[in-house]
Amino acid sequence: MSVAATPPRRSARKAKGDGHLRRAEILEAAERIFIAEGYEGATIRKIADEVGVSSTALYMHFQDKGCILLEICERTLRLLYERNSEIAAKPLDPVVRVKMMLEAYMRWGMEHPNAYQLVYSGRPAPAGPWPEDTRDLSTQCYESFCGVVREIGAAGRLRAGTVDSAAQALWMSCHGVVALMASRPNFGWADRDELVAVTLEGLLNGLVAD
Repeated sequence: MSVAATPPRRSARKAKGDGHLRRAEILEAAERIFIAEGYEGATIRKIADEVGVSSTALYMHFQDKGCILLEICERTLRLLYERNSEIAAKPLDPVVRVKMMLEAYMRWGMEHPNAYQLVYSGRPAPAGPWPEDTRDLSTQCYESFCGVVREIGAAGRLRAGTVDSAAQALWMSCHGVVALMASRPNFGWADRDELVAVTLEGLLNGLVAD
């Protein structure tokens, strides 16, 4: 998958023996390249050049680019989980919180298209099985969201379906918007903010009673 972006910035190559690399520096450089060139277009050499080290030095931290992408996914997924938990705890109407969580989910996916494809679009994990804590984070993100939908159901405000079917329909509908925008970046999509707003208004007005 390729997403239009400005060309990655190339750092000056560090002098030999110039200390150890920080993992965060590698991950930040790799994510810029994954976004600019897609997973297939990214190479260890390109990532190493972006950081300013040799490929050999990078291999001391990561076995291959698949391992790098998995760590990026875990890091970005944690951002979504933390945001969901923050919204879920707010003393607001549950419909307002559901809308905020769905918007956070869509914007997270648009900001991290490669991580999103790997986590939610069925792309095979290039580095083998998912780490257990990464799978747990994905499940916890959804469960946090579903818990707020459950509050709406308990108040008798769902127009149709059960809590499970309503929560899944909302989540899946927003997934479709993000996945299509990520996989078809050259299509003439409407303004991103407008698409997010129209999607949320249509979904919630259709499923939730005032």
